[in-house]
Amino acid sequence: MTDSQQVTARPYPFAAPDRLNLDPHYARLRRDEPLIRVQLPFGEEAWLATRYEDVRVVLGDARFSRAAGVGRDQPRTMPRQPDLGMLGMDPPDHTRLRRLVAKAFTARRVELLRTRAQEIADGLVDEMVEAGPPADLVERFATPLPIQVICELLGVPFADRDSFHRWSEAIVSTTSLSPQQVQEYLESLWGYIGELVAIRRREPIDDLLGAMVRARDENEDRLTEQELVQLAAGLLAAGHETTVTQIPNFVYVLLENPSELARLRSDPALIPSAVEELMRYVPLGAASAFPRYATEDIELGGVLVRAGEPVLPAVGSANRDATVFTDPDRLDLGRETNPHVGFGHGVHHCLGAQLARMELQVAIGTLVGRLPGLRLAVPEPEVPWKSGLLVRGPLALPVAW
Repeated sequence: MTDSQQVTARPYPFAAPDRLNLDPHYARLRRDEPLIRVQLPFGEEAWLATRYEDVRVVLGDARFSRAAGVGRDQPRTMPRQPDLGMLGMDPPDHTRLRRLVAKAFTARRVELLRTRAQEIADGLVDEMVEAGPPADLVERFATPLPIQVICELLGVPFADRDSFHRWSEAIVSTTSLSPQQVQEYLESLWGYIGELVAIRRREPIDDLLGAMVRARDENEDRLTEQELVQLAAGLLAAGHETTVTQIPNFVYVLLENPSELARLRSDPALIPSAVEELMRYVPLGAASAFPRYATEDIELGGVLVRAGEPVLPAVGSANRDATVFTDPDRLDLGRETNPHVGFGHGVHHCLGAQLARMELQVAIGTLVGRLPGLRLAVPEPEVPWKSGLLVRGPLALPVAW
């Protein structure tokens, strides 16, 4: 068994993101060195876990803590030390906040939103068809769909979408914004939510934000004013940012795999399993993030991780582990066994996973069903890609049909 005192840290990320291709280093590491010591651009050294089994342990075992990173120089790809709110907590604080909003994201509640999401998606496609090709799928479809759904769920005016969508970049930025811009955008977002909170107090409404305000005002021990504002802001940002990115990611991958796209067109019943497979196949993160700190000495992947050392779970790598997924580098929209960790695992499993699943199913089902001739409107090398963010995806996706 090795430990940190015997290992030299390697620079990480290994290279700049290449579209949606998973860095080939991960495959070799899973085979030969499942846990390696890495040095990110900022922060202290960390271990990088690449195998599925180890990643699930890091994400799910209470001996790996997010809260233990508070006050530490956490390994990261951004200059600033982010304030992650609920994502930086452990139980019971994390449980207290999560329980306040979890009921809004149950499978039953989300299914009640499906009809409305379908109406929004159909309306957006109608507008695209009426205007005629080409169209930027990011601007015309992928961005407004999840934003309108989360606005209606949370109780935020859709008319304000351009402002809060811009401010939300502060939450996923690594180097796309300066530290001053990040702080400015966060303060703008928190100030905006604070104004909505004040309105709910004057004019109570039965939406998620209204329920959170009632929880705060009826029992101040459950939620501080700062927690209320930051939690609502986090839900608004996280409730649309990743789905806005994943919709064009999924369409891009389908267009790059025409036989699987044809399979989906001929059998729309595959939509739910297709979304799960795309969640597994697409490495959304530009690099591994959100380290967990060992609270005691733990053996992981044949390595002794000492108490106080951070471990980064490589989710994209875990989702390509051949010991779990047959032929893992092949897109198989009918994959029957698919225990991917695309939505995380453990207490920090994505709160909005059911909402994202529903939106992605509606989005892909609508585009595949309504636009059977969907294709790129530019040569693939001309598709522009995001940079300087925690997530990867097309900046624009020009399509025709």
